[in-house]
Amino acid sequence: MAGRDGTEADEADGGEDPVEHEAASWVARLASSDATDADRRAFETWRGADPAHAAAYAEMDALWRRLGQLPDPRRKGPPKTLAGLAAIALIGAALAYQVGLLDRLRADLRSGVGTIEHATLPDGSRVDLNTDTAIAVRFTQGERGITLLRGEASFDVVPDRSRPFVVRGGGLSVRAVGTRFFLRADGADSPVGVAEGRVDVSAQSGHVVVSAGEEVRLGGDALHVAAADVERATAWRDGRLIFSGKPLAAVLMELNRYRRGRIVLLDRGLGERRVTGAFDARNTDDALDVIATTMGIRIRRFSPLLVLVGSPV
Repeated sequence: MAGRDGTEADEADGGEDPVEHEAASWVARLASSDATDADRRAFETWRGADPAHAAAYAEMDALWRRLGQLPDPRRKGPPKTLAGLAAIALIGAALAYQVGLLDRLRADLRSGVGTIEHATLPDGSRVDLNTDTAIAVRFTQGERGITLLRGEASFDVVPDRSRPFVVRGGGLSVRAVGTRFFLRADGADSPVGVAEGRVDVSAQSGHVVVSAGEEVRLGGDALHVAAADVERATAWRDGRLIFSGKPLAAVLMELNRYRRGRIVLLDRGLGERRVTGAFDARNTDDALDVIATTMGIRIRRFSPLLVLVGSPV
């Protein structure tokens, strides 16, 4: 599909660099105590296959040497050193990419980390893919089926009562005839919201009807419907992230969705402070700088994969 071609171009332009993730994965693997000769031979093959591989590995390895060595994986408790935090960032980024690779391969439409894609489906319905999102399209004579493999998507559905529009993902099934709604498959507390019309939402725990201006909230073993500002929640469709009295910890988690690597909050108490503002989803570094300035918070960047927020290191 055309959307896939556009996404690949965006990735090639820097939206998401698989070589950097592979290099981080090799650094973490070779620094591990259980690295084998087979691992080292495979690494040499990978590094020699492309000058870009060697350059990316050299950059990651240099960063690693500046920060320290991998923490002992048998050690209990959270890491207390910068090297430990860097380990989480590098390993986490590499593993997240590898886990998401299968979803990307299965997808008919997808978006890279930090990019937002827009596409038209075969029936004329519109879909907007938020950062790091993948969907599979399965239209039949009886159903217009979508599987949300990962991430978040917003759908503007063309009415067709003979063929319901059904999106499945994150353990939920959302059925619509003609409406505009979003679905998240990443474990969010509010995974479904409706901007226009209404949808039927089903899960193992039950079934609810959600109307315009409402969202589904997960609580215990039940689905709950509550009033919500769905337009604000889907402002990402226009490249904006809007927060109103949101805890800093939650804001940083949201910003982290739009960038590779990890934002690490060092002060739990600081994470409870409230943030109000509108930010550019395509420039999370600018958002971090604004938050740092307005809230008097120290931010340190050690690489594109590691940002520390809070107490000095």
